[in-house]
Amino acid sequence: MSSATPLATLYDISTRPPASKTCCSPNPTKARLALNFKDIPHVTRWVQMPDIPTVRRGLGLEACRKFADGTDFYTLPIVTDPSTGAVVGDSFDIAAYLQSTYPNAGAGDLFPEQDLSYEFPENLPLLVPLSDHTGKPHPSYALFAAKVDATFTAHTQLTVGGFPFDPASEAASRVEFARRAMVPQLEVLTLTGDSRERAMKTFEDTLGVLAAMLKRDPSGPFLLGKRASYADLVIVGWLRMFWGTLRKEEWERLCKWHDGGFGRLYEAVDEAWGAVREEVVVV
Repeated sequence: MSSATPLATLYDISTRPPASKTCCSPNPTKARLALNFKDIPHVTRWVQMPDIPTVRRGLGLEACRKFADGTDFYTLPIVTDPSTGAVVGDSFDIAAYLQSTYPNAGAGDLFPEQDLSYEFPENLPLLVPLSDHTGKPHPSYALFAAKVDATFTAHTQLTVGGFPFDPASEAASRVEFARRAMVPQLEVLTLTGDSRERAMKTFEDTLGVLAAMLKRDPSGPFLLGKRASYADLVIVGWLRMFWGTLRKEEWERLCKWHDGGFGRLYEAVDEAWGAVREEVVVV
């Protein structure tokens, strides 16, 4: 991209300062990885969680999810692109927009053809609602992203106790997290002792099918061997969440599960495209 290209803006959820080192919300991470994959110059605006509805509405965006009772679920990411005037408020839509608008930029095609068939356990317990991926472009990727979202979301109870809240809005953010999970307070979801160990084992087992996909091309570390795609970024977006919230020894265990495929994938994607670019802090 030309140095004269106006900077795009990525809206991400503020975490414990410096947010550039602790940010781990999965969907904004997917958007950041896609922007970096495409080498799109951009800045990051850190948004306090209680301010997300105001920010979305201020940019003319509706909520992209609904709670079970039909109320709006406002969340991030958002990307604004002054080069085209686009304002995009969903991680998958952001990747599709970048591919359509900048098809040859950066590392190339985000959506190369590949077999993304993914059989995963049905009826997984989800603490929060997921985005609707029906009717999206690149349908095989959209369906894959939906299944990966469900697989990891079913185990986010493991992340509750370690989320790096921004102290400036921690109390209100905890209330919002609890509301999203439909529990009276966030602490009731925290897992300890034997229940936590059982959850880790279930998580490991559930990831087995996805891990097998990473082994199909032994040249690795990506699903297509040496070639990365948006499917890899989706997985790493979720791995980043667990990187930022699990205990250190638990994260190290996860990286070694299933012959270490997730650890290698995370390291490769994070090294190539994970860096937070310029920052603009929003109070």
